[in-house]
Amino acid sequence: MSKYYLNYLDELESEAIYILREVWAQFENPVILFSGGKDSILVTHLAQKAFYPSKIPFPLMHVDTGHNFPETIQFRDDLVKELGVELLVGSVQEAIDDGRVAEEKGKNATRNTLQITTLLDAIEKNKVDCAIGGGRRDEEKARAKERFFSHRDDFGQWDPKNQRPELWNILNGKHFEGEHFRAFPISNWTEMDVWNYILRENIAIPSLYLAHQRDVVWRSNSWIPVSEFLKLDAGEKVENKKIRFRTLGDITITGGLESDADTLEKIVAEVSAMKQTERGNRTDDKRSESAMEDRKRQGYF
Repeated sequence: MSKYYLNYLDELESEAIYILREVWAQFENPVILFSGGKDSILVTHLAQKAFYPSKIPFPLMHVDTGHNFPETIQFRDDLVKELGVELLVGSVQEAIDDGRVAEEKGKNATRNTLQITTLLDAIEKNKVDCAIGGGRRDEEKARAKERFFSHRDDFGQWDPKNQRPELWNILNGKHFEGEHFRAFPISNWTEMDVWNYILRENIAIPSLYLAHQRDVVWRSNSWIPVSEFLKLDAGEKVENKKIRFRTLGDITITGGLESDADTLEKIVAEVSAMKQTERGNRTDDKRSESAMEDRKRQGYF
């Protein structure tokens, strides 16, 4: 009797598809949290595979800070049109205008934390009981604590000490009214796995991930892109560099690195030699040692 073996990418794909199908089976109104970054693009691609030949059976939800890269928004709109899925958008600017949150001030001001209120409002408004995210355990120590099904209380908050056991991959999505879950189908993937899979499947990604010329400023040990939202300090010099981004967030907090990797093959080679963490160029993660966990406890992605 011959034996059949999956390679490691096929195993990760199979696990993620299982989790996506479990979400559809156990929840009434799930959504995919879509940022336009590679991880949410990957989750969306896996959802296509999970439910093929049908369309993805749940909407994409995007929390729009108003400080996104224009390329990210264009990619989002093109993908939604191509897939024929519903797009739900929560607006941080509307939350500011309505007095729900207050804009940060100063040189390092960011709308990153303001996304929490907007996200929880969008979840409540759309009666979402499970939000599928692209978080991975290798990204950051707080995300390493996440289960595949991550419980949130009726305030949308996360308690890492009060999570369900997931023995033998049995997932428990039972919850009381007002509570919801976050699901993380690619938790066990690494950055290298993501890029190898994107290369294998030839998945379209925003051009921001590929090396390109851009005006930038050296700040917080990374190249911050020049934009209408960036306030320059005295002595800061705008330079034109060939850079790419390893992770995508707001244009005000996402630092790039100098690179010649302008193809997927070159990105895979570059990432394989990296010694710095993927989120090392995100200034929002440098505010404190526990910045990510503090945000997650309040209801962050």
